[in-house]
Amino acid sequence: MELYNLLDGIVRNDLNHAKWLNTLSFMENAGARKISACEHLSEVSLIQLKHAAEEHRHSYYLKKQILKISPEICRTYQSSELLAPLATRQYLHSLDIKACRYLQQQFRLSKEELKYAAYLFVTYAIEVRADELYPVYQEILTKHASRIMVKSIILEEEGHLEEMIHQLNGFSEDWKMHAEVILDMERALHHQWIMAISEEIMQQYYV
Repeated sequence: MELYNLLDGIVRNDLNHAKWLNTLSFMENAGARKISACEHLSEVSLIQLKHAAEEHRHSYYLKKQILKISPEICRTYQSSELLAPLATRQYLHSLDIKACRYLQQQFRLSKEELKYAAYLFVTYAIEVRADELYPVYQEILTKHASRIMVKSIILEEEGHLEEMIHQLNGFSEDWKMHAEVILDMERALHHQWIMAISEEIMQQYYV
């Protein structure tokens, strides 16, 4: 309910809504760049290329939705054009660092192996989050009869989650146990992010 109420308030304010879209776009772009950074120099799977391409497309799609609000705002990813910019910029980076530290302790991997393992587990955690966040956002958009839609992203993120599960099954028989630890890390970071956005929105009413 906390997320629903927060997003409902954001959608009611054009500038905040544009910043929210821009924030999501930034995070999708950051995710795409992380996936590409995890690629092996030669052994790159078709699924990994597909994920990077689709995350980049999500970033572009969300950025383009801002034009339905105004063509004059949120043209870049400068801090003034994001919601809770510090927490937003740290979210995925912090999860990646924490996950890498944990995975290295558990599996004793080479540098390339660690990059691939991080890609699997971090992407899985982010897809689980996307599977929760985007439907709530779409529900609110529908309620307000908004011209903005994220239904296409929801469908692709569902497909990504299935693909990540398939890859994780091939990585380790015990992947669910390790994934739960990384999901806990993500939940804590997501809570910090949502709280930072909530505080920023609340401050607007006390200026």
